Amino acid sequence: MAVDRDHVLRSAAALLTRKSTATMDEVARAAGISRATLHRQFAGRDALVRALEALGIAECEAALDAARTEEGPAGDAVRRLVAAIEPHAPLLAFLYSENQLFEGEEQNAGWTGIDERVAGLFRRGQSNGEFRIDLTPAWLTEALYGLLASGAWAVAEGRVAPKDFTHMITELLLGGARRPDGPAQGKHA
Repeated sequence: MAVDRDHVLRSAAALLTRKSTATMDEVARAAGISRATLHRQFAGRDALVRALEALGIAECEAALDAARTEEGPAGDAVRRLVAAIEPHAPLLAFLYSENQLFEGEEQNAGWTGIDERVAGLFRRGQSNGEFRIDLTPAWLTEALYGLLASGAWAVAEGRVAPKDFTHMITELLLGGARRPDGPAQGKHA
């Protein structure tokens, strides 16, 4: 019997986003397969996490494409991007906490491409006067990732309503990224 690898990955993602410490036995049960079958697909937890990383990268790339980040005002594009990523935010939050994905020289080049596309969106917003120029595109990108992960965890724990996810993230991020209309507020020492 052929194993549907995509089904196994999505089952693993659904479980691990709720219980990041789940064992390979629990992952196999969630996917409806034996532990031996799971190990034939993924030699161990690290191999499974690496496969989930590839899925997460593909989902982010698809969200970036769907959001049409090069069209219209940059603020609107950020809103479209957060809305497009929302269904995948739990997986991204799980991956965000998996340190082995970001250690050493072996970081997946897919993340670099995503970083460049998101930073390019913020750079465009700065160039057209929508966003502040005192915050780097790299920092705005990292802030977006942190808010996406925090939002996913808050929704999963029932502290935030799922319908508020996109609004809360975009309003907090864009409220801080927007160039002030009036004179500079206060200066920090």
